[in-house]
Amino acid sequence: MNDSTYKVWLVSADMGYGHQRAIYPLKDLAEEGIITVGSGGRISQSERKMWRRLLGVYEFFSRAKGIPLIGPPLFSLLDSMLKIPSIYPMRNLSSTTFQVNLLESQIDKGLCKGMLEITSEKNIPIVTSFYASAIAADRKGFNRVYCIICDADINRVWVAKNPWESRVEYFAPCGKAAHRLKAYGVPEERIHLTGFPLPTGLLGDENLSVLKRDLGQRLFHLDPLGKFRARHGRNVEFFLGKENCVFRNDRKLTIAFAVGGAGAQKEIGRKIAHSLKAKLQTGALRLILVAGIRKEVKEYFEETKAQVDPGGDAIRVIYSESLHEYFDLFHNALHETDILWTKPSELSFYCGLGMPIVVCPSIGSQEKFNKMWLREIRAGVKQENPDYTDQWLFDSLHRGTLAECAWDGFLKTRKLGSFNVRRVIENGYLERASDPVMR
Repeated sequence: MNDSTYKVWLVSADMGYGHQRAIYPLKDLAEEGIITVGSGGRISQSERKMWRRLLGVYEFFSRAKGIPLIGPPLFSLLDSMLKIPSIYPMRNLSSTTFQVNLLESQIDKGLCKGMLEITSEKNIPIVTSFYASAIAADRKGFNRVYCIICDADINRVWVAKNPWESRVEYFAPCGKAAHRLKAYGVPEERIHLTGFPLPTGLLGDENLSVLKRDLGQRLFHLDPLGKFRARHGRNVEFFLGKENCVFRNDRKLTIAFAVGGAGAQKEIGRKIAHSLKAKLQTGALRLILVAGIRKEVKEYFEETKAQVDPGGDAIRVIYSESLHEYFDLFHNALHETDILWTKPSELSFYCGLGMPIVVCPSIGSQEKFNKMWLREIRAGVKQENPDYTDQWLFDSLHRGTLAECAWDGFLKTRKLGSFNVRRVIENGYLERASDPVMR
């Protein structure tokens, strides 16, 4: 695809990092840059207020569990509104819900109106990672609307009230999400099993040249006693190539702890740092604390660094006022990150980069299903007490468990989402992958 001539309207939403992170690898396709619904100079004051209320509810929801006494029951009440039903027993789930009706009501009142005005200027495809903008564009009569699913499973609100009349096509990150879309009434021909759009700089190309190189080195750090290599060494060489399985660097084991867009769970990062204090101060490992674009989280992590490693360089804090600059800093750091510790958000799909996920407690129904998906493919481990990270994490490391997770994530996760999405947009279809790994 020639990005100088082929353009789409690229639309996201400022509701945590997930919707923005899914869109960012496709940024070179964007006509007039990435559109963020609810922001920019083209929206009315009334629509801006609607989005502020939605964002406020989202951030409050993300932090509600931490409120003493009233937090857990309040969180449960809010979570019930977005609960994803069990997939079993298999059944037709296409009937409309309160959330679907509420969304259509909000669209009728002006939600996404500014985005619709912009995208009406040129008859080119709309690619969005947010359900509201997809459904609003479909109701407006746009012919080519594509929606990127950001989780392993989704609520009914992602699909139009009458799915058989809708023209929205979906990019599913995994088989579970595709199965759920069918249960909600989306015809199979409008579901493309692409994989989540991972950063192309971390993949290299469709042969995964950069990913194979990085993973080859990462497995040495995740397998200090050679237990994983004794069991899987030949397979690793077969899939990564012998040239990528020669130890070439002397960097230290590196752990990255990343908070979500609302800044929840930052306290876990501090506990990790204090537990690993001795190892950090002796230079045995490195810790990256990822604050994103939250200034208060950056200050909290910098204070943590001052407490644990004053004047040292074993702890690095990643922060930027610019979302896209933060993404770039984070992606660059992942080349030499061995363990990603985070809540089971859209970052769960980064296990496809051959990186074990240490899974924080989930926030919300969709994260529970992401955690289940990680467990099913054996690409993640449950977070134990972070106060004793120096014990349980290194037990897993020495057993080869974390190397196993990295390898399972690489083998079982669809990694070519960024390329597959482009292929569907250009050709209108996606050929079934014949290689179980290169997909």
